Amino acid sequence: MANRTEHILVTGGAGFIGSHLVERLLGEGKSVTVIDDCSTGRLENLQSVRGHPALEVIQAKISQCGNLVELARGSQAIYHLAAVVGVELVMVSALKTIESNLRETQLMLDAASAGAVPILLASTSEVYGKSARAAFSEEDDLLIGSPHLSRWSYACSKLMNEFLALAHVREKKTPVVIARLFNTVGPRQTGQYGMVLPRFIQAARKGQPLKVFGDGRQTRCFCYVNDAVEALVRLQNCPAAKGEIFNVGSSEEISIGQLAGVVIRILQSTSSIEYIPYAKAYPPGFEDMLGRKPIVDKLAKYVGFQPATSLRHIVEWTAASVQ
Repeated sequence: MANRTEHILVTGGAGFIGSHLVERLLGEGKSVTVIDDCSTGRLENLQSVRGHPALEVIQAKISQCGNLVELARGSQAIYHLAAVVGVELVMVSALKTIESNLRETQLMLDAASAGAVPILLASTSEVYGKSARAAFSEEDDLLIGSPHLSRWSYACSKLMNEFLALAHVREKKTPVVIARLFNTVGPRQTGQYGMVLPRFIQAARKGQPLKVFGDGRQTRCFCYVNDAVEALVRLQNCPAAKGEIFNVGSSEEISIGQLAGVVIRILQSTSSIEYIPYAKAYPPGFEDMLGRKPIVDKLAKYVGFQPATSLRHIVEWTAASVQ
């Protein structure tokens, strides 16, 4: 294994965001170990670097790695991206979501603490819950929905991960930074688990109706994956960011109904837009957020960067990679 000053550990490194991060790190001359059980990630995501001499891929859960502490100690830094993701998957597998997200993160934080290794924890905008604020700040109170609605199990598991991480900061002086990711999109993202942009692009390519759940007025801000990776790397490399929480996302807001129209126009598709009530789109227990816009002033203040790729470019570049 490479020495500690050169080596990075990435959990979830075969996932959508993780694979882009791995490519970035290898391009910087780092050596990288990926831990991914490929439950939602795919080894194909790492196809462009699979033969790289500085890449090691361990296909397993974090909890299956008997040498986890050793892997952590041998690393300059850790990016913990592994998690159960996707609204559709969460809705049908709430128990798996909670157990996996909590257990695997606790083990990873313990391993990082044992070696005092800097760790970046990927969290989510979902932790803001049902708040009706026009835009979200890291200091806002959080409003999570009823436990009877399994839709909120993912948000709660990720929020508990944040509490765990900050407890490690206070009690064990572990150098942790938390990044709340907002609707990251781009090449390699799959619509398999309900991700809206690749799902729209696939339908538009086939001339099929673009299915918009609800009335389509719910808004999101879509962040290009390379922008998200840039923010993650800068946060990991910023000593002042340790012990802090940061929103990572775009500030360009669009409704889902409007997004469907944009995709149809850019792809010059003959598709129509079909509105489907939530009750037909999801199992019982679903509840949506009407808006999800981040305030990213803190990110800019600490690392001098804000995601700024335009929505048009995001759709064009994502479409170029979606089959």
